[in-house]
Amino acid sequence: MSAPAAAPRLKITEIFRSLQGEGDSVGFPTVFVRLTGCPLRCQYCDTAYAFGGGEWMSLEAILERVQAHATPHVCVTGGEPLAQPNCLPLLQRLCDAGYKVSLETSGALPVADVDRRVVRVVDVKTPDSGESHRNLLDQLHDLRTTDQIKFVICSRADYEWSRELVRERQLASRSMVLFSPSHEQLAARDLAEWILADSVPVRMQIQLHKILWGNAPGR
Repeated sequence: MSAPAAAPRLKITEIFRSLQGEGDSVGFPTVFVRLTGCPLRCQYCDTAYAFGGGEWMSLEAILERVQAHATPHVCVTGGEPLAQPNCLPLLQRLCDAGYKVSLETSGALPVADVDRRVVRVVDVKTPDSGESHRNLLDQLHDLRTTDQIKFVICSRADYEWSRELVRERQLASRSMVLFSPSHEQLAARDLAEWILADSVPVRMQIQLHKILWGNAPGR
């Protein structure tokens, strides 16, 4: 008789409740499930503490921790959450439990198998990130109107690259497109003026959590 299969586990850096700082649900109290590990090394990364360490947790234990916060919005993030294959069943279990679930992913890994009930927030890496060669751009055309495409803009050159990509691939006709200034690298006012001058069909966002708490982990 073969041994029973081990219960699926994930390595977790932290689970915490805060305000969603970005995207369409900005401002809503949200439970964040931050998975450990990331294959990318973006120069502006503010969660490098999630590259290693972490705690192995079963899906049941994760769901219990989430439930304890009694909050309808849940965001699965990282690191790069899809680098752990068991992220997919976690997303499904969260949706089955009735949560409004979003996934923050780099866009360097396939998103096609993510549960259709999940809002996929795909971060397109700009040249100044140092990881633009990792983008899986063709999969952007398979995103839905409920999904979001995010660009973190570090410079005028980054902005122009992102503007042309949005136009050439008609990204705004498929999903919400978000332009965000890289924290402490680009003035938000500059980005706002460029968007207005060029009439780019995007939504500008400023990271609410950075304004409230800076770069503090777990916020």
